[in-house]
Amino acid sequence: MRILSVTSEIFPLVKTGGLADVTGSLPKALAPLGIETTSLIPGYPQVMQQLKSAMPLVTFDNLLGEKAALLHTRVEGLSLFILDAPALYDRPGGPYVDEEGIDHPDNWKRFAALSLAAAEIADGLLPGWIPDLVHTHDWQSALTSVYMRERGCMTPVVLTIHNLAFQGQYPAGVLMSIGLPPEAYSMNRMEYFGDISFLKGGLLTVDAITTVSPTYAREILTPRFGMGMDGVLNARVSVLRGIVNGIDLDIWDPSTDPHLPRNYDVGTLRRKRENRAALLQKFGLNPAQEGPVFSAVSRLTWQKGFDMFADTADEIIRNGGQVIVFGQGDREIERALADTAARFPGRMAVHFGYDEPTAHLVHGGSDAIVQPSRFEPCGLTQLYALRYGCVPVVSRTGGLSETIIDANDAAMSARVATGFQFHPVTTDGLRLALRRALHAYADPKMWARLQNQGMKAKFSWERSAQQYAAVYANLVLKSGHVASTTSDIRRATL
Repeated sequence: MRILSVTSEIFPLVKTGGLADVTGSLPKALAPLGIETTSLIPGYPQVMQQLKSAMPLVTFDNLLGEKAALLHTRVEGLSLFILDAPALYDRPGGPYVDEEGIDHPDNWKRFAALSLAAAEIADGLLPGWIPDLVHTHDWQSALTSVYMRERGCMTPVVLTIHNLAFQGQYPAGVLMSIGLPPEAYSMNRMEYFGDISFLKGGLLTVDAITTVSPTYAREILTPRFGMGMDGVLNARVSVLRGIVNGIDLDIWDPSTDPHLPRNYDVGTLRRKRENRAALLQKFGLNPAQEGPVFSAVSRLTWQKGFDMFADTADEIIRNGGQVIVFGQGDREIERALADTAARFPGRMAVHFGYDEPTAHLVHGGSDAIVQPSRFEPCGLTQLYALRYGCVPVVSRTGGLSETIIDANDAAMSARVATGFQFHPVTTDGLRLALRRALHAYADPKMWARLQNQGMKAKFSWERSAQQYAAVYANLVLKSGHVASTTSDIRRATL
């Protein structure tokens, strides 16, 4: 089976969050099941800079008014189509925002172009490579199925919602500029509270909708978590399902991780203290200070609950612990966290930014990871934490509620507990959870048991990949769609 995956980011080329980890890991997990995935991504500067070689396949003289080229390459086991459109993607800043953290004003055009290129590929742009199914991710590629259906291409499409809060909502006036007819502005197409929504268009034109945990799939059907899309999703509930994300066990493995000063596994957890010392030194804290290290690696946003952490970090520090926050996000929340750190010099460190080596060191050197999300489709940070012997402190929502087993008396007695959950998701709820975690840390045997149980938890992509494969197979079988055959030369190329 041949899959075209369409995504705005993919690890290791470009990453702002969990979307990149998923789109970078899932193709590798599907390969042993006989599924070949080629991913289409924009040619951002950080992508183009990492291409050692790339084969030009086709050029676009007028892709929504811009010149572009479609390239193919392979990077670390991934087969990639690169949409090289300098006018759209060759600019400073990140994939979605400029250097000041402000959305690129033409994001509507940048991601419509990505979707249009994907639709053309699905419709036979490359005679030697036609997919059996297209897999789109979030609003940035959701228009792919809209364009496909407009041109009569009925290849099956799966849309995965990684975070429903982001919907690609733009003024209705852009419809003409992205090559869609006026009829697309209707309640049963793309009209959304007087604007248009790329995500809504995708939700109403795909064959299957997945999201990244079964709990989140249920939550988004309610007004509280539906973000205004609950009506659309309830209308399509028959094709909606949740599949929990996995993690790449080769990349996130403390026994082989090149970013750790000292490797360890479940049987050599004592070695973790060397990473602790390196972590504290890197963040300007005292390696000789005893007590637990509670850390956070996240986007620092209201969704992730870090305004609450700014108000509760003192709970850890007043009980002899140290706090590290590593990430970036909303300016007000960054200031609140910095103000808290200023009140506890030498006991709390905050660094705004992100890089993979430091993220690995935080997991490898911390005792606990705090993830107080108000809503969380799945979450990967808590899975990395478990793998590295960090005990997660999480809110009971979405995928967090499914992947962490609360350390209540029954779970501890059964030796299955892996962390601490709290509900309601409030500042008081988080403070009480931190107290429970600190109390457990004071009992070395209890804490070691939690670490061991977490490290033994199974969160590889194997089971999830099988579920995706079943979704793909059912849709392809139902559609009767068979991709065009290819020449041996073209198959060898792609």
